[in-house]
This record gives sequence, structure tokens and C-alpha cells, in this order.
Amino acid sequence: MTSYIRTLRPEIEKHLARGKSILLLGARQTGKTTLLSTFEFDLSFNLMDSALRRRYEARPETLGQELRAAYEKNNKILRVFIDEIQKVPELLDNIQILIDEKIAQFVLTGSSARKLRSPDINWLPGRIVKLQLDPLLISEIPKTELNLEKLLIYGQLPGIISEPDEANKEIDLKSYVEIYLEEEIRIEALVRNMGDFSRFLELAAAESGYLINMSKLSSDVGINQMMLQKFFQILEDCLIAKKIEPITETKTRRRLLQSNKFIIFDLGVRRIAAQEGPKLSMKLMGHLFEQFVGLQLINLLQQKAPEAKVKFWLDSNGLEIDWVIEYRGQYLPIEVKWTDRPDRSMCKACEIFISEYDCPVGGVIVCQTPMDMKLSEHVLGLSWKNLTDVCEKISKF
Repeated sequence: MTSYIRTLRPEIEKHLARGKSILLLGARQTGKTTLLSTFEFDLSFNLMDSALRRRYEARPETLGQELRAAYEKNNKILRVFIDEIQKVPELLDNIQILIDEKIAQFVLTGSSARKLRSPDINWLPGRIVKLQLDPLLISEIPKTELNLEKLLIYGQLPGIISEPDEANKEIDLKSYVEIYLEEEIRIEALVRNMGDFSRFLELAAAESGYLINMSKLSSDVGINQMMLQKFFQILEDCLIAKKIEPITETKTRRRLLQSNKFIIFDLGVRRIAAQEGPKLSMKLMGHLFEQFVGLQLINLLQQKAPEAKVKFWLDSNGLEIDWVIEYRGQYLPIEVKWTDRPDRSMCKACEIFISEYDCPVGGVIVCQTPMDMKLSEHVLGLSWKNLTDVCEKISKF
């Protein structure tokens, strides 16, 4: 497998150097273990190992006893890696004591936040830095592998991008969806009826990036809206969907729609979950391009400006901004167009938004233009390959 240089690495190094422990969250196969394998640890534990997991489930205090013995033997603070901590969240109380007693510094990973979000679970406040690793950013992919159509069809999981054979990519993605359902949903007994959930997942994946009509989706799946909301929460907790909220405040009398959108975290996984083949229509490719940009913005800002929020804007007359970055009370509207020849006529929605909201750096239309273009007084046509420039723009807020 190709080794990718992850932009999150310096952040991990920084926090470890100042003595903090780290919780690194991310869906399966986003590269958490691969990234952390480049760091040195005194001890490592993988809670996917069923025997090890049962041992600590039976007696969580065993971890403290073992690490105290290792500390006395080595006469130094231990650096300890624990993979898939959500499998035995009861260990977190013992981990807090070990951190407070300066016996160990921890790097923990988790591929599901469901158990960790329980009010009974110790989040180690003030002792641990929470980070998240998602599929590859554009900046982490070698230029030789930056093929937009393939990214939209096969997604950006490191193991999928590094696989040269498209037939194998398809096999691996199907295996991912099947195993993920088996391990994360069925084994953890998150739902009683896997048939209902499977139908829901297929429709939710097909509707990824669209405005959610809970009433229609409830009817299509055949479950009530309360259960539907629970299923969406499962997708969020298992880190395989991201909820996007609308902008609801307005300085005019414009009536804004207030439903949420959900995006599956990887477009390759989305396609397989929706039971779509690799041959997609141009209309769908345009919609996937919009989701691709949204996911890149969310994942990029999560690392570079975590207080920034990615939202969308839609009024009752259908006027829409695909993505809006909200940061320090100001906004950057971002439209996405499936074209390599953007023109001024595409700026209308951005210009209207800019006239109504505080947008200090104007707006952006992300497209396939090989070079950035000035489209109007306030709107820049931005190449999708230059999405990282968005961070520089909001730094001027």
C-alpha cells in the first residue's frame, strides 16, 4: 500500500511534545493505525483482539496494574498506544488515573463515537486532545493520482486510492460496506432489525447531499420518523455520515428552509451503499462533485480552523448556496459547478448572498478550471485542486 503523508501528523507531534494524551477518531480504514505506526510507543494494545478485549472487560483495573509495573521497570513515563478504545470504554477511568499520576501518556484511537458519547463515559476533560482523521485530503494525494472522476466514483480511502486495479477497488469497497455493517452495526446490536437498517442505509446513501425529507424517507423505508432519526444518529456516531446544518438567520424577510443535509463520509462507500455501479450519469457526477467539495471543506477546516462551520443556504424560492463557511460571525459562500468554463452568469446566487451577509472576502465558485479566474467584482472561480486556499481566505476574517 502507498504511504501517504498526512497533514494531521504535525498536530499529533505538537500535542505529544507538550505532554498531552490524544484521542484520534475516524472511520475504519481512514489510516489511523498506519499514521500512528510512524510514532514510537513503549506499549501497544489492539482491542480488536477478542482475547485481549475480554480480559480488560472482565477487569479494567488490569491495565493500571500492568502499566504501573512497566513504569517501575523502565523508570520513565510510558507512551502507550491503544487501538479501538470504544471497544472497552471502561478503561478510560483507569487511563485518567495513569495520566494524573504521570505514569503514562496515551494515544487512543476509535472508529465509533457511539459508546464514547454516553453520559457515563469519562471523556478525560483537560487531559486529552481529540482529533479526527478522515479520508485523504487533496493535498495528501500525489498529483499523479489526482483524477477527479475516479475520486468521485471510488472515494478517498487510502487503501482504495492506492489499489491500481479498478475491479479490485470495487471488490474492496463492497467488502468494506458489508464488514462495516456486520462489525459496527450488528455485533454492537445498535438496531434490532438489520433489514430495516439496510434499506435505510441504501436510501440514505442515495440521498446523500440532498435536503432530507424525513416524511418521504420514512415512508420509503417503512419505519417511523423517530426510528429514522435514530438511524441517522447511528451513522453519525459510527463516523460514516456528517450532518450539515442550514443557515437560519436572515437580515431580510427571505424565508429560509431549515432541514438538514447528511453526507456519507466517503464517496466510494456512498456509491456501494446506494448499490450503484461505477458508470454514473453526468448529472450525478455533478452532484457528487458538490459533495466532494463539501467533504474536503469539512475535513480541511476540521484540522486548520476547527471553530469554523460548514453550512448551506437555501430559500423557499430555490435560491441556494451549496456551502457556506461560517467563521467568527462572518461568511464565505461557495458554489460548486461541474464545468471547466465558469462565467459571470454563475455568480448570481453568491452576489445576492454577499449583499445580504457579512462576507469580507467575497465568494467562490469551485469548478474544474485549470487556473483560478476572477469572475466578478466579488466572486472568484477557484480550481478544485486549490481548495486549500479557502483556509487562507478565512484567515482574513
